Amino acid sequence: MRAVRIDEPGGPEVLKLVEVPTSEPGAHDLLVEVAASGVNYLDVYQRTGAYRGPLPFVPGMEGSGRVRAVGSAVTGFAPGDRVAWPQSAGSYAEQIVLPADRVVAVPDDLDDERAATLLQGMTAHYLLHDSFPVAPGDTVLVHAAAGGMGLLLTRWATALGARVIGTVSTAVKEELAREAGAAEVIRYSDVDFAPEVRRLTDGTGVAAVYDGVGATTFDGSLASLRTRGTMVIYGAASGPVPPFDVQRLNSGGSLLLTRPSLVHFINTREELARRGAEVFAAIGSGALAVRIGGRYPLAEAARAHQDLEARRTTGKLLLLPN
Repeated sequence: MRAVRIDEPGGPEVLKLVEVPTSEPGAHDLLVEVAASGVNYLDVYQRTGAYRGPLPFVPGMEGSGRVRAVGSAVTGFAPGDRVAWPQSAGSYAEQIVLPADRVVAVPDDLDDERAATLLQGMTAHYLLHDSFPVAPGDTVLVHAAAGGMGLLLTRWATALGARVIGTVSTAVKEELAREAGAAEVIRYSDVDFAPEVRRLTDGTGVAAVYDGVGATTFDGSLASLRTRGTMVIYGAASGPVPPFDVQRLNSGGSLLLTRPSLVHFINTREELARRGAEVFAAIGSGALAVRIGGRYPLAEAARAHQDLEARRTTGKLLLLPN
């Protein structure tokens, strides 16, 4: 089968399409034919070596597809079933072997492309329900509000009754953020977002900031929070946040800071299944509308990474093996 492999850390050019042997599922595994793979900043961190692991490896942590074979000890799944996975390495490939207890069944009314966004959907779920539980009337700040995660957070937070202030870089992205429900949109290329957030909240600040940008937005994000507000850092697209004096959390108004990861919110089979079902239900109802911003052949994984890092895209990016 074909797969994208990384032999050494580096730029997008290290993503090479190669032929690799087809694996057989173990007793507790599924062999799945991949229909679509999600492209995420997590893949970029792994490609560059910011997140280190054994080499060589096939990147990609989320996807959807159809079961081709099941291991001898597997129950609950059969060949032909449609499944999705949010946190299993090796998804940039035509086939993948997955532990049966780490996949979620895909509803019949959900297409493969939207099902392949499960990682981002589950991330939005725990960010909005656990990291800072959004309640009706809350005002929250979402950075990169027209990106794949930003659009999901904006739409879902709005559906939960929050007032969303989004940051974007262009007029096109502003329009997308507003379509997703953002009540206010700040073009950070034109104005300093922190004072603007204060102005839009009558000097109070926001209840929470959802920040996947990292280094370049951290200081302004802290300055945008209300007393006892929560700073949620879920990514570092601009680079990791440098060490800082924790006393700033006190002087800023007894602020809370968290750096969560999805893996800790789907520890058990039960939690994975529950979150997956709730995400798919939200997509099915329209509360969590998924915008596919780009589709790339498997052979063009490098171009997908280039576009993602250059911020030339909006919405979710997918690799399509076939």
